[in-house]
Amino acid sequence: MKSSFPSSIQRDHIELPALFPMSVSMTEGVSPSFQRLHWHRALEINWITRGSGIYIINGREYPFEQGDLFLIDSDDLHRAYEGKDLEMVIVMFEPSLLVSEQRYDHEILLPFRGTGPQFSNQISHQHSRSSALVQYIADMRKEYEATQRGYSSALHGLLLLFLTEINRYFLHEEGEKSRANTKHLEQIRNVIGVMEAELSYPWTLKELADRIHLSPSRFSALFSQIVGTSPMNYLVQLRLEYAVELLTQGEQSILNIAESSGFRNLSNFNRLFLQHVGVSPTGLLRKIRGN
Repeated sequence: MKSSFPSSIQRDHIELPALFPMSVSMTEGVSPSFQRLHWHRALEINWITRGSGIYIINGREYPFEQGDLFLIDSDDLHRAYEGKDLEMVIVMFEPSLLVSEQRYDHEILLPFRGTGPQFSNQISHQHSRSSALVQYIADMRKEYEATQRGYSSALHGLLLLFLTEINRYFLHEEGEKSRANTKHLEQIRNVIGVMEAELSYPWTLKELADRIHLSPSRFSALFSQIVGTSPMNYLVQLRLEYAVELLTQGEQSILNIAESSGFRNLSNFNRLFLQHVGVSPTGLLRKIRGN
């Protein structure tokens, strides 16, 4: 059974319309080429329309390519890495959208709630019935963008058909082979919460491992399994994400931003920023200012 996240990791707030809490959007790439681990209450469907990459969901790694689909439940801890030319359609909706249907079909949300023991988070484009699922999402996107009369009813109906298809034909399709257990997920979530709360602190691997009473080697292996990268590399990514946020505000010098983000050496900050973000801090400032 899935557990709720502790308050140490802030839940992302997804803004969805109050009257009809659903959205369908297209996104290109992941910028930077990594995401921080995040979670949200809204349910999420991803259709990879172009390119490739890797998803990390609750400690399991899913390489993906064009045509693949992903189902992400409330509270699923996840992040994406872009491989090449990534483009995807993202459907987000609140579970409350299907409250009425659950009175008569209590399994309608099982494709989300049952990911792990009953369904996989990933649906391969090679599955014989994946084309039907893709068509439902394509039709959702058309309805959402056209906003013609009755489009909310059409979206609602297409979503129900999509979930019905999965319930009928994808149960126990792949199974989960290397899913992290609940205790380990909670431990790593707590450490990430500490990292995010104290980004400028000069953390060592031992200090982070001590937070959950593990040896540095065991902690590093567990963290890498769940997050997809080492603890110290992920800390660098968090710091760089924060540095990008400060740079976009344009209120501090690059030296102050580097120090506020936890970098003690400016040349090291510039090198890592260019390596991970794809542009130097100065170059990003120029883009922001239109120079």
